[in-house]
Amino acid sequence: MLIRSRREFLKDTLRSVTALGALGSMAKFGEMNALAATGSGYQALVCVFLLGGNDGHNTVVPLTTAQQNYSLYAQGRGGLAIPQGSLLPIANGSDTYGLHPSLVEIHGLYNQGKAAVLANVGMLVQPITRAVYLTNNSALIPSALFSHSDQSNQWQTGIPSGTGNSGWGGRITDLLQSQNSGAIFPPVTATDSCQLFCTGVETFPATVPPTGMATLNLLSSASANAGMQQLLTFDNGMQLVQAANGIMTRGNNYANTLTGLLGSAPALQTQFPAGNPLAAQLQTVAKVMGVRSQLGLTRQIFFCLLDGFDTHSLQVETQTPLLQQLSQAVLAFYQATQELGIDGSVTTFTASEFGRTLTPSGADGSDHAWGNHHFIIGTGVKGGQFYGNFPLLVPGGSSDAGTRGVLLPTTAVDQYGATLAQWFGVPPGSLPTVFPNVGNFASNNLGFLG
Repeated sequence: MLIRSRREFLKDTLRSVTALGALGSMAKFGEMNALAATGSGYQALVCVFLLGGNDGHNTVVPLTTAQQNYSLYAQGRGGLAIPQGSLLPIANGSDTYGLHPSLVEIHGLYNQGKAAVLANVGMLVQPITRAVYLTNNSALIPSALFSHSDQSNQWQTGIPSGTGNSGWGGRITDLLQSQNSGAIFPPVTATDSCQLFCTGVETFPATVPPTGMATLNLLSSASANAGMQQLLTFDNGMQLVQAANGIMTRGNNYANTLTGLLGSAPALQTQFPAGNPLAAQLQTVAKVMGVRSQLGLTRQIFFCLLDGFDTHSLQVETQTPLLQQLSQAVLAFYQATQELGIDGSVTTFTASEFGRTLTPSGADGSDHAWGNHHFIIGTGVKGGQFYGNFPLLVPGGSSDAGTRGVLLPTTAVDQYGATLAQWFGVPPGSLPTVFPNVGNFASNNLGFLG
């Protein structure tokens, strides 16, 4: 193997341990004032981001409810409608809905009370109605609606105007630093790429891909490793170079620590489906959770990514295997948390930059929209029911921002995230630090967690 250049190694290491330059603050956790009460019980949040804008209309379908029925849905969906007989029925009180036929495992978890549906959630500045939206008052509407990059950023930052420099997962971690005062590894971990959701103001994440973290040990020989160590510790008097050396050194230390612990940990017995990229990520999450005590972590946040949901065409053919991957991966992960004895302490939740239009785009696709439906999964979830308000599926109706079934969200991302944050340990009085606009909404706790 050829010895890689210092520049190449730095690039790979920075990918594996993102923004660790500021992680020197981790050593100071015990010195920093935290706003949350100290506690020793373990808790973890796992975000599964469905990149591209998952079509919620075919994910959760009304069958027979007080407001509407399957025929109303089918009329709006046209050629995209899922046949009624193939939907997986679930009850929400006296109402009946159907899950996409690929969601067999999530269907089972819902019926066991281990999964819930949050209906029609999206990015909001404040509660909004069709009449208010049609006034076109930009101050009342998130900026750059229907843009992938802008809406992904807004979902992850909780900032409805602009992009923001930190995410609400990272800001939660900022507030709870005292919970991880003895940590020897970052409390936020991404398994694909550390997007804005993971980045705090004071704390920064690590990336741990299923393939493992890059370390100095990837070099071709012991002498090459020794030479690299000499370069990293050499004081050349240049602050920028010294700072970069510090980043690489800390990153390598974190990588070596985790790699060593994972190598000596008992193997998980839970079987994760092969050939499933999300399952591989969630298996990595479970492995990291398995060494949480050795890492000194009592609070962890994870970010996983499943791409491919931008279905302007071939929607049924594209979404079907993606939702199957989601469902199978989530069940395997839930079973792994049971194996680890922490299923009551881990909450998995889905997110996506936006939903899609009710009416088709052409014959076999849908376009960017707004509100969407999401799943929350875990033993601690008050499952087997819906939260939020399910929209009226009538193009041009009261739930539509236009004429194509662009759902006006009835629940804000702020409320969704604030409910998760409070379960995680953020005091209600500190929520505006994480979600600046949360005070614009009547409730900051939707009740889907105990």
